Amino acid sequence: MIYEPREDSHLLQKTIKPYAKGTVLDMGTGSGIQAVEARKYTFKVLGVDIDPEVIKECKKKFPTIEFRTSNLFSNVREKFNLITFNPPYLPEDPMLKDIALDGGPLGYEVIEAFLIEAKEHLNNNGTILLLFSSLSHKNKIHEILKREKYSYKEIANEKMAFEELYVYEVK
Repeated sequence: MIYEPREDSHLLQKTIKPYAKGTVLDMGTGSGIQAVEARKYTFKVLGVDIDPEVIKECKKKFPTIEFRTSNLFSNVREKFNLITFNPPYLPEDPMLKDIALDGGPLGYEVIEAFLIEAKEHLNNNGTILLLFSSLSHKNKIHEILKREKYSYKEIANEKMAFEELYVYEVK
């Protein structure tokens, strides 16, 4: 099922323009919104998603962008100037099984797995734009970023009824 763009997708989309140079990877592409936004500013954009149906749909809708099925970096060998990621970031809910939302038992496990691998796919001076929620345990995300030796800063946020959304620039 395609993740329809919501507040989180639109918040991340607003941050892309100054970073979309060279090669761009849109991890967990979902609707393709970040890939389409990046494609406005650069020519080499790859969108990947774990769901083959999502990839099939994105290929039909956006033929000028490359899409492929991948579980995080399992099918990605290249390096990029920019990686965007609006990950599943909600704590696991046994009543609602949805890979587009389920970030693991505590909500940050998918983000952690991504951050461990991402540095191998960044060009020198490459940047990650990472979106996550206050429900993902912001302090734990900071711990992971520090442990993996990333520098980071918050570049956007939005308060919602039951959570706060953050976009971080990660290097």
